[in-house]
Amino acid sequence: MKYTKYLVIPFMLLFLSNCIYAQKKPTAPKPTTSIKIKPPKLTTVLGIAKDSVVLPVEQAKALIGASLKVTDDKNNTLTVTYYQFLYKRKAMTEDEGTGKFSPTTSIASDYFTSTPLPEKWTRIIKEDLIAGEELYFFDVIAKDAQGHPFYAPNVKIITK
Repeated sequence: MKYTKYLVIPFMLLFLSNCIYAQKKPTAPKPTTSIKIKPPKLTTVLGIAKDSVVLPVEQAKALIGASLKVTDDKNNTLTVTYYQFLYKRKAMTEDEGTGKFSPTTSIASDYFTSTPLPEKWTRIIKEDLIAGEELYFFDVIAKDAQGHPFYAPNVKIITK
């Protein structure tokens, strides 16, 4: 009996000390330093093409070499830093069993960091463009004078 109280007291102290250490102090949330910027209303233009337009083939061929321009609602020009371009063209496939050809579409797409499109792309499009094909500029990112990036609207040209 003498020895039991010497054994019980250290076990109780050990048990109580674990309870004290198990509780963590609440931490204060860190203040965020980000500044909210209201994006301006942007317009993306390729020559005379804005938004989705239907143009004759010759006019679309003339526009393909033009620079992509992004402006805000105050007519300030933003620098285009990134965009993707997709050329959806008509193609033909052959059924191997019957040997018959059927119409289909084919796409060529890539991303670019400068405007206008590279000479290789413009040359191929000017040579191959026909009625019913599409030229699509999308995921356009432009930066304002302070360097803030913004997504700009897409431009889609459908040839007739």
